[in-house]
Amino acid sequence: MFAVGHISLAYLLGKGSSKFLKVSPNIPALILMSILPDIDIAVGTLTGTSIHHGPTHSVIFALLFFTPFFILYNKRAIPYFIAYVSHFLLADFFIGGQLQLLWPLSSNTFGFHQLGFTYIGLSDPLNLVAELSMFTAALIVMAKTQDFKIFFKNNKTNLVLLIPMATLLMSIFTSYPFTMPLFRVLPLISMAHLFFLVLFTIPILIIIYTTLQLQLKRSFKNE
Repeated sequence: MFAVGHISLAYLLGKGSSKFLKVSPNIPALILMSILPDIDIAVGTLTGTSIHHGPTHSVIFALLFFTPFFILYNKRAIPYFIAYVSHFLLADFFIGGQLQLLWPLSSNTFGFHQLGFTYIGLSDPLNLVAELSMFTAALIVMAKTQDFKIFFKNNKTNLVLLIPMATLLMSIFTSYPFTMPLFRVLPLISMAHLFFLVLFTIPILIIIYTTLQLQLKRSFKNE
């Protein structure tokens, strides 16, 4: 699944589980969790290895990684865990598959296709409809819950959005996983990516502007 699908799905599930658990989630952190499993792409690129859909897409790894957070934050950590595992247990399991869900106990791969069902790829119409539908649903929920306002505040925790921003940029303008950039292959999906990219850039610019403004005030005071 593309980044926009991962982000939308994780936001919807994280928001829904938070309401059920009666906790208040950090939306930028949910968004970060949604794409964090794909850090294996960057690691694989740097090391020259092919580890995508490996350890970071493992249920066992996810449980071990979140255990300290469960101990420290109890049920407040659950929405972030759901956002993380939604990346591969729901999205990538049905779209593409070939996941090492039981790593390090087993290197066997799992997925919808591996179970004997029809293979669904990234550019398959079924996936495109699903991603755009989740994107639309996420925007509606953000509007109804006023979560959009979070992206217009000067909050240092919004800096975690730099990682999703980098992922969105790579998705739009690089040829991975196609032979040409996404905006040339699937313009509509690319537009959805661009919307999130702009939305996540706003709080970063606000933080930079506020920081520079504060530095200028301090400089004038010291003169």
